[in-house]
Amino acid sequence: MVGSEGARRRRAGGGAARRAERTAVSVEMARFIERRIPDFDVLDAEAVEIIEHNAETVLEEIGVRCAENPGALALWREAGADVSGDLVRLPRGLARSLCARAPGRFVQHARNPERSVEIGGRNLVLAPVYGPPFVRDLEGRRRYATIEDFRNFVRLGQMSRWVHHSGGTVCEPTDLPVNKRHLDMLMAHITLSDKPFMGSVTAPERAADSLAMAEILFGRDFMAGNCVISALINVNSPLSFDATMMGALEVYARAGQATVISPFIVGGAMAPVSVAGTLTQVLAEVLAGIAYAQLVRPGCPVVFGTFVTSIDMNSGAPTFGTPEASKILWGAGQLARRLNLPFRSGGALCGSKLPDAQAAYESANTLQAALLGGVNFMLHACGWLEGGLVASYEKYVIDADQLGVLHSLARGIDVGPDAQALDAIREVGPGGHFLDCAHTHAHYREAFWRSELLDYRPFETWDEDGVPDTVALARRRVERLLAAHEPPPLDPAIAEALADFVARRKASMPDSFV
Repeated sequence: MVGSEGARRRRAGGGAARRAERTAVSVEMARFIERRIPDFDVLDAEAVEIIEHNAETVLEEIGVRCAENPGALALWREAGADVSGDLVRLPRGLARSLCARAPGRFVQHARNPERSVEIGGRNLVLAPVYGPPFVRDLEGRRRYATIEDFRNFVRLGQMSRWVHHSGGTVCEPTDLPVNKRHLDMLMAHITLSDKPFMGSVTAPERAADSLAMAEILFGRDFMAGNCVISALINVNSPLSFDATMMGALEVYARAGQATVISPFIVGGAMAPVSVAGTLTQVLAEVLAGIAYAQLVRPGCPVVFGTFVTSIDMNSGAPTFGTPEASKILWGAGQLARRLNLPFRSGGALCGSKLPDAQAAYESANTLQAALLGGVNFMLHACGWLEGGLVASYEKYVIDADQLGVLHSLARGIDVGPDAQALDAIREVGPGGHFLDCAHTHAHYREAFWRSELLDYRPFETWDEDGVPDTVALARRRVERLLAAHEPPPLDPAIAEALADFVARRKASMPDSFV
């Protein structure tokens, strides 16, 4: 009995030390993922050719609509497209030839050069949730998001080891005027984080404000030759490009900054119910959008985007983490690689209202699919709930923790001399154990990926701690990270210039909540 209790005390003491190490706040940041595992190709050569042929047929015979944008229609007409009213039909091969002007990879610079990311190739850059008007806060309330919520999510992103990118509209601060909130959002990204960030796309003038603030931060000369800001341009599926999004695309493309051209599709409502039909539409829309960006400025950086989910045919609600969505992601990745373009998709997507088992299963399905599917830029990698309507504090840190698994899987299997561990096997021999061998002592700290959140304590210790579930553990982690966050240093002259720009822009227009 005494020996048993002594052993339990030793286990508890060791566990306490490990918990202290696990719960200590760290600002060590992981570099963006560089895959050492193969991409998964779900389509055979014949299937790829069929989809590519059909996408060209869609562009040639059906066309895309460019509403209320005479400048775009003029550019398309000059490039050789058939323009009738606001409908643009593209001869076979035109869009593909224009897309060939775009770079296969590019660097988005951060104000801290150590945080810059390369998008494309074998790389995977992880960015948080984008766009929710609601948050689920630490008191468990579902409510409209505020600018302080936005700032908190930026702080969490800065403190999250596995998140490489600060993102864009991590939640919609509904307590600020619609026509001015982008200024406060950009200020949060710039001042509370030193990771790369995204600009506004809700109006061309707001895109221009985003570029102006990026220029103050990085300098005109540096920005002229480098990508320092990116933007998400959603296609109004099916086959329509609205003036607002295209106007924002034009602003970023003219400045040589990156745009993610991404159809926003709910299968069965905004695209066919079949995987092949949806892939055909996705490819047609992306070809047209990226080709147009290259008409605006040849060589500007772009990303082949895909955001596709299916629909519940009983309720009409979107569903996430489904096998059909994974197949579309994998197929779109193949099509993007055929075009030699960076690929955006994936995320910790779920339809659940809470960070529960449904959220975990659905998010894991999409994250794993994205890793295998060759995604280069992943929005919604952490924090997404309720079909994207809600940004959750707890789910943000749960997802962010699990992104470490992607980093580990992407490294593949080391078969170098030390990893082969023959000396360890010789040292231990038959019937021994490896706990005390030299190889284990040399590598135990980094041998296994370790969660900074999940609970592996003995039952007794967990019970004494109040039987916390994963959400409770996440809530504690959120509180620790927010308390430990410190804004990264920023040149006072730049901070002053940014504050002056924001104040002048706000003073130049009345508040609008429409």
